[in-house]
Amino acid sequence: MHSRKVIAALALAGGLVAPMALAATPAAAMAGSCRVELYDIDAGNVADRDGRDELRFLVDGNLFPRINANYFGMNAGDDGDPGDFEGPTSIILSTQDVDFDLREVDGPIWGQGDRLGTVTALGSTCAGLATGATRTITRTLTGTEQTAYSYVVSLEMTAL
Repeated sequence: MHSRKVIAALALAGGLVAPMALAATPAAAMAGSCRVELYDIDAGNVADRDGRDELRFLVDGNLFPRINANYFGMNAGDDGDPGDFEGPTSIILSTQDVDFDLREVDGPIWGQGDRLGTVTALGSTCAGLATGATRTITRTLTGTEQTAYSYVVSLEMTAL
């Protein structure tokens, strides 16, 4: 008879303890670092008078594209994808920022070219993300290089 009372008491205690244990579980782990990568680029107007920009991204001292091409060409209204620029990516700590500088280059020497604008991913944004969460950062870059230009650049930040 006592064993039934003991079992009932343990079951009751287990029911009371389990919710308290769940409440004491820590919140989702916050990110200490993030992967930041180009997500999308759309051309409104282009900077060159010939109607076509030869574009690269400068990220952490590296120019993209960098292996299979010297630039990615865009006309007004074009849509570019990460693969077109050979996947510009950076890993940052929650205490760091990273700039994605959009550059218009001219040949025959395909260097850094002229800065059309910068999209910055902030480490403080990374610090506020739970591990595995993503955040999209979108900026419109405008100016007048040779002609008025506009680009919408999106980066995706993924908490590691």
